[in-house]
Amino acid sequence: MAAKVIAIASDHSGVDFKETLKGALVEVGLQVLDLGTNSHESVDYPDFAEALTSAIGEGTADWGVLICGTGIGMSIAANRKPFIRAALCHSVTDARLSRQHNNANVLILGARTLGIEIARDCLGAFLDTEFEGGRHQRRVDKMSGLDIQIERKDNETVQEAPKPH
Repeated sequence: MAAKVIAIASDHSGVDFKETLKGALVEVGLQVLDLGTNSHESVDYPDFAEALTSAIGEGTADWGVLICGTGIGMSIAANRKPFIRAALCHSVTDARLSRQHNNANVLILGARTLGIEIARDCLGAFLDTEFEGGRHQRRVDKMSGLDIQIERKDNETVQEAPKPH
């Protein structure tokens, strides 16, 4: 795998997971951008999802890892950006297929729903799996907003949304 910058962030419930996974990333020679939090004091997970997705959008990081209690909140927050394909994974199969078929660029984990060993295994599968492309590319393009534009509230349409098939 080419040297990549991996951003990692968590809320207060994911701090311990974040520190363990950050160590695993460094062990395999990746550059890690730690975007916090670094305390068990209660914080708002959308702030950390925003920091991480902005780092990817600005090109500061190539991929990301987000951790909260269940992963659900981080998943919802991260996937609000059209260039983010964040996958909440509970198994190595989830992590592998999220890369292989969906070209996920953010791995999301739940610190309260996974053991740390499964989380490490998911991270390894996520990092080691390449995107297959082919028939999956068309779908990824649609998810990434290359093919779909949303009508703005002021009724000005940038581009028509595709018709259902």
